[in-house]
Amino acid sequence: MAEQSIVFIVDDDASIRASLENLLASEGYATQAFDSPQAFLSADRPDLPGCLVLDVRLRGNSGLEFQRDLIRRGLRIPTVFVTGHGDVPMSVAAMKAGAIEFLLKPYRDQDLLDAVQKGVELDRHHRRQAAEVAELRARYAAMTPRERELMPLVASGMLNKQIAAKLQLSEVTVKAHRAQIMQKLEVYSLAELVRAADRLATEGQTGRSADAIA
Repeated sequence: MAEQSIVFIVDDDASIRASLENLLASEGYATQAFDSPQAFLSADRPDLPGCLVLDVRLRGNSGLEFQRDLIRRGLRIPTVFVTGHGDVPMSVAAMKAGAIEFLLKPYRDQDLLDAVQKGVELDRHHRRQAAEVAELRARYAAMTPRERELMPLVASGMLNKQIAAKLQLSEVTVKAHRAQIMQKLEVYSLAELVRAADRLATEGQTGRSADAIA
């Protein structure tokens, strides 16, 4: 689980940073530790699946404020909060903002390791999804304007003759465009095309989903 991943630690207590680094290293995780959010933001960080272990109470801005700042910056790294002074409202706020765990000190080492593993795997999943969407967008960009016009109609289940009548094209032309759409998107069934169309619509690429086509 630790292979090709990174765990970031932000805590202003040097002894805690060292303890966390040792624990995570014992499980094979690479780590980078910082004494402040500013140090984290200014550092060169490897582009790997990862997780952030963040203390709630930091000098200056709190960990919760830093979590919100990361979201504003578009850095949605899975976050595990640790604190010796937590309360229910604080934990609720952290979880609502996307934290995957909120651990109260003293916590079991295994609880932290389980949370970190969950965070790393979640980041892997998000990265895979982002790569798939980027690839799908590139395929969509290679389509002609006419193919983009036809795609939601095909995905809605309309027959070639229905599309031809709607767009005043010949059925032969529609059939040829349908084949090109499937080829360029690298889909091999109507079900796959529907999923691709919906995903592009969700990403704001196509304007509206196939289900919205009358």
